[in-house]
Parts: sequence; C-alpha cells; structure tokens
Amino acid sequence: MTFEWFVGLRYLRAKHKHGFISLISLISVAGIAVGVTALIVVLAVYTGFTTSLRDQILGVNSHIIVQKFSGPMDDYRLVRDRILSVDNVVGATPYLYSQTLLSGNGGGSGIVLRGMDPETAEHVVGLSSQMLEGSIHDLVTTGNDPVPNVIIGKNLAAQMQVGVGDRLRLVSPSGPLTPMGVIPKIKTCEVSGIFETGMYEYDSSLAYMSLQAVQNFLGLDDVVHGIEVKVKSRALDRADQVAGAITEKLGNGYIAKDWMMMNRNLFAAFKLEKIGMFIAMTLIILVAALNIISALVMVVMEKSKDIAILKSMGATSVSIMKIFFLQGLLIAIGGTLLGLGGGLGLCELLSRYQFIELPTNVYPMTTLPIKVLPLDVAIIVASSVAITLLATLYPSWKASKVQPAEVLS
Repeated sequence: MTFEWFVGLRYLRAKHKHGFISLISLISVAGIAVGVTALIVVLAVYTGFTTSLRDQILGVNSHIIVQKFSGPMDDYRLVRDRILSVDNVVGATPYLYSQTLLSGNGGGSGIVLRGMDPETAEHVVGLSSQMLEGSIHDLVTTGNDPVPNVIIGKNLAAQMQVGVGDRLRLVSPSGPLTPMGVIPKIKTCEVSGIFETGMYEYDSSLAYMSLQAVQNFLGLDDVVHGIEVKVKSRALDRADQVAGAITEKLGNGYIAKDWMMMNRNLFAAFKLEKIGMFIAMTLIILVAALNIISALVMVVMEKSKDIAILKSMGATSVSIMKIFFLQGLLIAIGGTLLGLGGGLGLCELLSRYQFIELPTNVYPMTTLPIKVLPLDVAIIVASSVAITLLATLYPSWKASKVQPAEVLS
C-alpha cells in the first residue's frame, strides 16, 4: 500500500467525535448508489418499451415498402424477383391498401383493408404468429363465385360482435356512377380468422383479404400498390442502407421507405425522452457529489494540522492532493458498484416476475418491458465516476495549498 492510499483510508474513517463526517460520506455513497440504480432501471424501461413497440409495429408492417412514383405496379412480379436478389433481403410480397367501411349486425366501423398474397406474405409480415383463430392461408377461396374470406383484429371482432364463420359487409364509397349518383359498392365476406397484435390501433381497425379479392372489390386490374420487404435480423438497424440498395437496383421511378423513416417521429420522441430522463436522473448523482465536496472540505479543515505536519516531513503538494482524490475515488467506486448491483438486480426482478401490469387500452404491451443495454450501463458507470471525481478536485486542491508555517505557527 502506497503512502497516499494508507493516509487516505485513515482519513476516510473519521474518529468517533467527528462521526458526522463519516455520516456525510455514507450519505454520499448512498446518493450515488440510488442515482445509478434509478438511471439503470429508467433507461432499461425506456429501451424495453421502445424495443417492444418496434417489434409489435414490425409484426404487422414490413421492414421496407417499395412503391412506384407513377402509381400502382402492373409488373410487380418482376419487381419482386429483382428485390429478392438484393443482399440482406429475405422476403418480399405484394400488397393492396384501401380505406373502407365494414358493417354487420353489431354495427359498422371504418377500417383499413389490406390485400395480401398468403403464400409470400407468410415470410414477410408476422401475422401468422399473431393469429388467435384461423390461418392466413384461409384467405384463399375456391369456386366460381366464392364469398371472400377476411381476417380481422380481436378488438374489431368484439366491436362487431362476430366470430369465425360469421359474415360481414364491405362497403366501398367508390362505386359505379349512375344517374342517381355514385352508388357504394357492397361485398359480402366471411370471417375466417382473428388476430391480435397487442396494439389497439391495429386490432380495432385492420382487416386482411386475399390480393385477388381486394382487386375484384376495388375494380382493379392485376396491379398492386407496392411491395413489402423483409430484411435479415442482423440488418434490421441498417434497413435504410438496404432500402437504398433496392432503389439502386430498381432504378428511377421507384422509392423504398424503411421502417425507421416511416416511424421517424415516434422513435425520435422516444430517443429525446430517454436523453431527458438520463439528464434528470443524473441530478441525483450530482447532489451526492455536492455532499462529497462538503465532506472532503470538512476533512481538510479537520486535518489541516496533520497536512502541515506531513508537508513538513517532506510530503509534496501532489501527494496531499492524491490523498483526498483517492478518498473521493473510493466513495465513487463504492457508490457506483452498489448502484450497479441494485439496478441490475431490480431489472432482473422486474423482468423475471413481471408483477407490474399495464392497461392494454393505453399501452401496446401488458407488462412493464425491461431491456438492459451494456452500452447504457457503461455510460452510466462512467458518468457516475466522472462526476464524483470532478467533485473531489476542489477539496484536493485546497488541501494541497495548506501552508505548514501558517497552520503550525
């Protein structure tokens, strides 16, 4: 043990009559621990919430959407084959999109109708894993004039008071023009499946039909509105680069929008809130750092004669400064390690037992999501130690400026 470490440890343990200084040191350690614990838990919740919301959004939507500037695609099969040849692309499927009205015995509701090809969509969108009843392959019907099948969300089914096998009516405002005006087009369909994404907006306003059925209902030829694309998991955060490669592959006249671009405002808001919470929780550590300044200043005042004697015996100003700097370092490491253990332990407890439930009509998940990122933890630990060490600079410098002649005179 070096001279600075030996004296620093001695000074950290105040005598009984000066126990108030030790109490302040303990409060400082506790303050740092609470601050680090709060930071880890808060950032883990924000990260978990953002990740869960992203997964649920991508469970219904694709990673990339490719569209044509001029309008619907009539050569979508050729476009799909060219997209599949791009690196990191694992699936592509055509889609149709329309806003329409769905009515039944339980009333009517405006919905978003999406036409899909069940064979290729199974490898792009995650609807298959979200089915409560039925399958996406049930959308395909046979017969000369079949009643088209439709898959609706859980909340929409409850609102319409229907289940699998019941029939509904699709109403399109863009019907044929007659002397009496535009007559809405009405098409009877049968519920073949019910899905649940966990997001109220999707489960209450989204319906799926086969691509051909939607084309017939909308009076379209063999065209689609675009191509949905799925990328490899490792390239999910680089979907914008894959979208650029697709645009370059297809040439002029096409646009590819990735999931980050389509949900840019939402995730930018989450990122800003995460930074704000980090700054707010860091103030707890800052308060503890101010306590460290108070404790070390009082130690310097108490030990001024000891410092003067040490300097008279040959101790340099740098050695004296190291003594009090090491005291602050011990407080910083002790509080940070306690906070690190408490934060990770609390995150593990919340993640394992999930005893905090969330209302499903407000949040897109049922339990409090927790995800700890090593980078977040590293930033928290580094910030805690850095703030605490900065707080020790002034008391350490003050101690190194003690003049033996003035104190011992």
